[in-house]
Amino acid sequence: MEAIPKDLNNMRACMMCSLVKNTEQFLYDGCDNCDQWLNMRNNREKVMDCTSPNYEGIIALTQPDESWVARWQRIRGMIPGIYAISVMGKLPSYIQRELERQGIKYRTRDMGV
Repeated sequence: MEAIPKDLNNMRACMMCSLVKNTEQFLYDGCDNCDQWLNMRNNREKVMDCTSPNYEGIIALTQPDESWVARWQRIRGMIPGIYAISVMGKLPSYIQRELERQGIKYRTRDMGV
């Protein structure tokens, strides 16, 4: 899995963890942090539902378990990669319900809310 964006075209951020990759990377690999719950791999509709092209700022995270920035952004324990500071939008309600059914608490990454 490739967590670093390969190019700057069609960049999107995961609405659950804020990982930034291009559309094709999300389609090919899913989200390196969240795909066990979101199942984006090989599902363009899920990629479009679970990621957003609208985000603010980026963080290059190399040591997620030691970083105070990771703790501040609630991305401690995630894989090293590029993360958005804020991701506009929310996961669709059907996905939020499924996460809740699995005991996963979803918190929006939209800091403007």
